[in-house]
Amino acid sequence: MIKEFQGNKRWLSNFTRCEVFLDGVAYPSTENAYQAAKTVIADERKPFVSMTAGQAKRAGKKVTTRNDWDEVKLEVMEDLTRQKYAQEPLKSKLLGTGDREIQEGNTWGDTFWGICKGKGSNHLGIIIMKIRDELREAV
Repeated sequence: MIKEFQGNKRWLSNFTRCEVFLDGVAYPSTENAYQAAKTVIADERKPFVSMTAGQAKRAGKKVTTRNDWDEVKLEVMEDLTRQKYAQEPLKSKLLGTGDREIQEGNTWGDTFWGICKGKGSNHLGIIIMKIRDELREAV
C-alpha cells in the first residue's frame, strides 16, 4: 500500500509540476488548475498560472467560489488528474505501482481528498487508482 505522497512517492502529489489545462489555459500543476477552477471569474484565475502549488493552495481559499463547486469539484479533479497521468514519466510511474492501494495520507486534517489519523474518504487516491486501471486497460 502507498500510504502517503512523500519521499519517492512525492510525484503522486498534486503539487508535482506537470502541464494541465483548464478551459484552454495551461497551469503548472494539478493543484494550480484545481484552485483556479474554484472560481469562474477570469481575473481571479489568472494569477494561478504563475504561482507555486503552495501559493495556489493558499490563494484558492480567497477566491470567489463558484456556486456549483461542491457538485463539480470531483469531476474537475478527475479531469486534471487524468491529464497529469497521460504524460510521461508520470504515466509509467503510476502503472509501476501495480495493484497497490493508494492513499493520500496526510497530517493536515484532509479527510475528503485523503486519510488523516486513519479516517477519511480518500477521494484523490480513489481517482488515481481509477485512472491507473484505465491506463492499464488501454495498454
